[in-house]
Amino acid sequence: MDLFNASYEGYLVPMHVDEATVAFMTEMFDLDVDASRIALRDGVPVGIGNLGLRGEDAWIGGVGVVPAARRAGVGEALMRALHEQAGERGARRVWLEVIVENTGAFALYEKLGYRTVRDVEVWSLPAAEESGATTREVPAGEAHTRIRGLRTGREPWQRADETLAHYTDALGLLAEDGAAVYRQAGEHVQLVQVAGDAGPLFRALRARGPVSVLNLPVEDPAADVLRELGAKVAVRQHEMLLDL
Repeated sequence: MDLFNASYEGYLVPMHVDEATVAFMTEMFDLDVDASRIALRDGVPVGIGNLGLRGEDAWIGGVGVVPAARRAGVGEALMRALHEQAGERGARRVWLEVIVENTGAFALYEKLGYRTVRDVEVWSLPAAEESGATTREVPAGEAHTRIRGLRTGREPWQRADETLAHYTDALGLLAEDGAAVYRQAGEHVQLVQVAGDAGPLFRALRARGPVSVLNLPVEDPAADVLRELGAKVAVRQHEMLLDL
């Protein structure tokens, strides 16, 4: 935990985790502790690399290096070690996301053979009173079944079906031509998946509180709906893929 926080010091997006957050990420995103790696310099930890595994797919769940050890090849060494671990465990593909402005990391990933698949965005939709949104609450499983029939693209790792399966607190929402699965902690709403006509769904969700959407593909029609409702993009990332 301390190493993770030190490794992300000065990062483009401020990051600080505690023990509960690390445990949550490990379970929800299928991070493999044995396959993940720590970099040492003279016996002192200077970097960390987390690897998620799901069958033939692996995911880089964060690589960071403490400030004093940066620009010395530690990040590249960690990435190569994670690739090796992924291959030994049967993975054929490795996925990651990198913030668009993080040009140094992006250059490293291209050097390692990654290619950009698409861009994804983190959205924030303010809360607003709403009336006339024709939606109804349903069990998350029912909404998810509808989503699988409506969606036309692959979900990013953090919003994939395998991630959704870990959420015991997921809720479902149906509209006439769309469906959403979300979580709610207090007033905060976290959208997990959405497909179909997203307008009524977002209008209903923002009546429950501010809505956050993690890594929505830029070409997803829901992005246009968010923009029309006054939502803002907090972060844009490149989703990248390496074929092992």
